[in-house]
Amino acid sequence: DWVKEKAALFQAESVHWCEGSEDEFQALCDLMVQNGTAVRLNNTLRPGSLLVRTDPRDASDCSCFIAERTFLCTRRQEEAGPTNNWHDPLEMKARFHRLFDGVMRGRTLFVVPFALGPQGSSFERFGVQLTDSPYVAANLKILTRMGQSALESLGERDFVPCLHSIGYPLLPGEDDVPWPCDIDNFLLAHFPEERQVWSYGSGYGDNALLSRKSFGLRLAGAMARDEGWLAEHMLVLGLSNPQNRKIYVAAAFPPGCGKTNLAMLAPASAQWKVETISDHIVWLKFGIDERLHAVNPERGFCSALNGINEETNFHALRTVAKNTIFTNTAQTPGGDVWWEGLTSKPPAKLLDWQGQAWTPAEGKAGNAAAHPNARFTAPLTQCPVLDARWNDPNGVPLSALIFGARRGDTWPLAFEAFNWQHGVFLGSMMASEVAEEGTDEELCLHRDPFAARRFCGYHIADYFAHWLQLSRLTSASYLPRLFAVNFFRRENEEFLWPGYSENIRVLQWIFERVETQPEVHKSAAGLVPAPEDLRLARLDISPENSRQLFAVSPAEWRHEAHDLLDFYEIFGDRLPDELRDELENLMERLHPKLEMI
Repeated sequence: DWVKEKAALFQAESVHWCEGSEDEFQALCDLMVQNGTAVRLNNTLRPGSLLVRTDPRDASDCSCFIAERTFLCTRRQEEAGPTNNWHDPLEMKARFHRLFDGVMRGRTLFVVPFALGPQGSSFERFGVQLTDSPYVAANLKILTRMGQSALESLGERDFVPCLHSIGYPLLPGEDDVPWPCDIDNFLLAHFPEERQVWSYGSGYGDNALLSRKSFGLRLAGAMARDEGWLAEHMLVLGLSNPQNRKIYVAAAFPPGCGKTNLAMLAPASAQWKVETISDHIVWLKFGIDERLHAVNPERGFCSALNGINEETNFHALRTVAKNTIFTNTAQTPGGDVWWEGLTSKPPAKLLDWQGQAWTPAEGKAGNAAAHPNARFTAPLTQCPVLDARWNDPNGVPLSALIFGARRGDTWPLAFEAFNWQHGVFLGSMMASEVAEEGTDEELCLHRDPFAARRFCGYHIADYFAHWLQLSRLTSASYLPRLFAVNFFRRENEEFLWPGYSENIRVLQWIFERVETQPEVHKSAAGLVPAPEDLRLARLDISPENSRQLFAVSPAEWRHEAHDLLDFYEIFGDRLPDELRDELENLMERLHPKLEMI
């Protein structure tokens, strides 16, 4: 009945209920090729894969323009908090109804039932996306448990209605375009109190794939608050030592900090093993063993390609070797894909992400061959280091949580929180250096608590409180240990840490802290390892740079504390008292006599 009602509003020419079969997926791909939206890649070089080129105006899901058109619609404005754009839900729905009236004339309405979380588990949640985009339907086939099986599991249970249109109706006899959209009127609205998400005008990324950030984080976060669990912008990996003892670790990183690279890490030490569960979203819930368990609600990857190569992410390249939808990469004359960073030198000739001829001279002139936000969508099961428990209905028990940053100073390479409350404090202060708008050089510090600032579906101060109260749902001995890392410290603009495969040394120290608890130095920031604990002898790091990697500068941390105080002010009385207490404790530890204990 709901589908019939919306189909009448959209005035769709036809309605197709997605069954989730392989034949249907191939038909969607054929339709995109026929429409000029996609080209098939060389089946020998890249079997079963497509390259999609979007409208140049609809090539990003994280620009300032897009963020300004993304809304949280709650009855009371204060429930959205200071980090979300708020709009009255009734007014927003009226606005959408005007946009949706007749918006699918001349097009097919795809009904896409999907499930997030392992089938039959307590994590499982359902959504139904209505869309006029075959690109969206094809991506959801890869990313979710989509189609008839999801519809049958749904039964009479609740589902999240996800309404989406590209906003480009076709009049009789009117020719279509390869990438139809109405990006100038883009709107993305979340209704957490009603568990709905509506999107108009964009066909790309998280603007249109509503199972991901919109449902998987924003709406799921509101569900989690009400039901006593967490929906987080995190990776999850399994970490095994030489004796094959395994722990599971989740980590939150802001954009540009290497989530996918760490999730698929190829360790520099062959004796250690990293296996992937998620590189993007994790749902966390306490199990019957009282430990915090994690699942990846998705069944596919949809990640950025820029900079991925044999050295930085060997396993990602194997993951996208076949059956992958590439979006906005360059194309080689032989029918393969290419992006900046894939090889040390670009090919002599390419078609760029807009389908135009490109040579290295264009690159030297500042015209990239691939869009900076070029992405891949690939099945999780193609990852060569996929963890055996990736689809475990009970999830995997977490031994450690990591909060990451991209900073040239202040945060040391690695340190551990004193306790759960202090760890939540570290998560709340997460910040990374980003380029100021309009410049490629100037960096400013952007606060991104828990890497969730853009994805929290309610007041983020209440989100802090929710994290704090989780410690009361189990005994302290069952809680995961909380850590912080910073792989990006610099001296004279040079990175002090090699990163990538050598990040296994940091994970190894975390493993040992969980399992055997080697000694640490107590600093104002937290519990810091000694350089020798990361076995740096074989790395080309000078003693001075080694010291800098682990330094906790009182002057830098005093500046951090004052900057954090200003950030906390935007939350007013809603900020949990525990975080104010932790800030005061930090200031006390920064007294010169307590610089290092």
